[in-house]
Amino acid sequence: MTERVLVTGGCGFVGANLVPRLLEAGHEVRVLDDFRTGRREYLDGLEVDVIQGDICDEQTVVKVMQDVDSVVHLAAAGSVIDSVADPTANFQTNAVGTFTVLNGARQASVERMVFSSTGGALIGNATPPVNERSLPKPISPYGASKLAAEAYCHAFAKSFDIRTIALRFANVYGPYSGHKKGAISVFFKALHTGQPIVIYGDGQASRDFMYVADICNGIQRALTADVAGGTVIHLATGVETSVRELAEACRRVTGRPSHSIEYRPKRVGEVERNFATFDLAHELLGFTPSVSLEAGLAETWEWYQRHVLSTA
Repeated sequence: MTERVLVTGGCGFVGANLVPRLLEAGHEVRVLDDFRTGRREYLDGLEVDVIQGDICDEQTVVKVMQDVDSVVHLAAAGSVIDSVADPTANFQTNAVGTFTVLNGARQASVERMVFSSTGGALIGNATPPVNERSLPKPISPYGASKLAAEAYCHAFAKSFDIRTIALRFANVYGPYSGHKKGAISVFFKALHTGQPIVIYGDGQASRDFMYVADICNGIQRALTADVAGGTVIHLATGVETSVRELAEACRRVTGRPSHSIEYRPKRVGEVERNFATFDLAHELLGFTPSVSLEAGLAETWEWYQRHVLSTA
């Protein structure tokens, strides 16, 4: 029996990579996207029901939930820096929006929802590697909004028997990320234009970088895994990469090993060090990341050259 999956934010970065995989796996796919950052053309040529709408609009959410078996909730305001600049907008999208999606799923008797959470911003400054037992202490409104959303996922699992699974993503990169404000996107654009790569802080801040195909693999496994509702799982590589090391890797894959780097003061809300273990993901989902940073950056740079930099 074919399952219908609703993907919120399905025209965004992760969604554009995930939706074709869901179709290949035999799912029917419906997408809800407001196109503030997502692009309809990312899904051109695919047999997908795309609906324009806001996840905070209760009527729209209830409508798109009809006849849906599972939800992958990707729609979010994903920038730490933007959340510091406008915490109200971030709360509205991430906390209120997730509640609205959960409540719509409850009313439609949807069985399962996979929620895209975050590891670093939600945990805050903690000695890595972190895992599912680490105490969350977010230092940005973005991290706090994701923690609030996770709490509602757990509550709806226990109160309404929705099998919610919160996946705490590492820092995701890959094709279809041209509109993102993450380090890799910014570094590639600087390398293309000849501007210095800008690093905020001394370059020793670290992250866990995961290629989007691995993230999509984890999401697909969460859609079918026999795990309890309210479960939280880190999708991570277990590899710590400093921002300076990332910049050097970007310089290598673009063939510009001597490209200049400019250091600026550290920004408010960003954690110092973060990477996570994927032990629980391996145990519960059979998940193991397979794409190295160097290989993933090379694939991403190739996509940028074809789709972003050629039109910049």
